[in-house]
Amino acid sequence: MQKPAITQVPINETIANRWSGRAYDAAKPVTQAQVIALLEAARWAPSCYGDQPWRFIVWDKNTDKNAWQRAFDCLAPGNQSWVKDAPVLMLVCADTLFGHNQQANRWSQYDTGAAAENLCLQASSMDLMAHQMGGFDADKTRADFAIPAQFTPMAMVCVGYPADIATVTGEALTRETAARKRKSLGELFFTETWGRPIQT
Repeated sequence: MQKPAITQVPINETIANRWSGRAYDAAKPVTQAQVIALLEAARWAPSCYGDQPWRFIVWDKNTDKNAWQRAFDCLAPGNQSWVKDAPVLMLVCADTLFGHNQQANRWSQYDTGAAAENLCLQASSMDLMAHQMGGFDADKTRADFAIPAQFTPMAMVCVGYPADIATVTGEALTRETAARKRKSLGELFFTETWGRPIQT
């Protein structure tokens, strides 16, 4: 299923086609080569001083189901209800300190978000679907996967192939086929001063 963004002007097709669906094809694995391509895209995101403050942990249900289950158990129940069919889970963490001087890095979360978005766009370009989630137990993930205190767990991401929409029913079908929405450009983007909508 494709669900491109309805934009005011044309934008890059990969960006327009990226969306956070929830219906995954449980029978279709993601290959190790595909995972590496996703991580490579994240690796090449920009960062302050080129510090690359992001760290990702990857769990693949098809190579280690027990480890994937431990990660799955960290998710909020509402996310578990649909993530169960996604073959790959990732945890995205941000380093709170610069690597070159061990001083506080106030841009680390911003930079880590850029890396995560690179991954999501790469997934879209490969006909995969990546969905980022804030609904997880950060303390549990830290304890269960030995994450150092210096790193902040930011988001979980699930990756897989979208399900054939013909196989989706009930509430899931309603959710997957609902129109995509965004605030208007003028609500989000200003010209010259705060609150003056950009002219479109």
